[in-house]
Amino acid sequence: MREVNQGMRVALEMTEGFEGRTVTVDNFFTSFPLAEELHKRKMTVVGTLRKNKPELPPQLLQTRLRPVLSSVFAFSRTQTVVSYIPKKGKNVLLLSTKHRDPAVEEGPKRKPKIIVDYNHCKCAVDNLDKVVGTYSCSRRSSRWPQTLFCNILNVSAFNAYILYTDVNPSWNERKLFRRRLST
Repeated sequence: MREVNQGMRVALEMTEGFEGRTVTVDNFFTSFPLAEELHKRKMTVVGTLRKNKPELPPQLLQTRLRPVLSSVFAFSRTQTVVSYIPKKGKNVLLLSTKHRDPAVEEGPKRKPKIIVDYNHCKCAVDNLDKVVGTYSCSRRSSRWPQTLFCNILNVSAFNAYILYTDVNPSWNERKLFRRRLST
């Protein structure tokens, strides 16, 4: 049997006992009930939204008549939703309980502040995916336990590297290939 609201359950379990933090989540976890529950726990959330959420107003989903690089904001008492059109036919939706104003970044892309903050916080996850994809012990397999085990090894090795470089910051400072060493 498939579990309902699994993303919300996992996010609430992972944030149990925390207060005053900002949680950045992907569209699997982001929901309006999660935002309300985290707000009750004195936490804020920033996350991408799927377009099939029934709470979304239709004005945010429409892309046809909107110009490229335009943003439309919707506000409730505790939540802000932004719809951003980065290119023709593409709509990026984000939910935030941290942002309360329709701030848009100056520059050629005119990104909303919510998207800038989301991208800033998600860069560590993107970097992990990039490193694990580049230096991986995984092999093609149809056996899911083997695939899971290899993924655990990959992430554990990267975490060990991060801890080691944090404890020993000068371990390789004279090397010329520093770009490969940075995380």
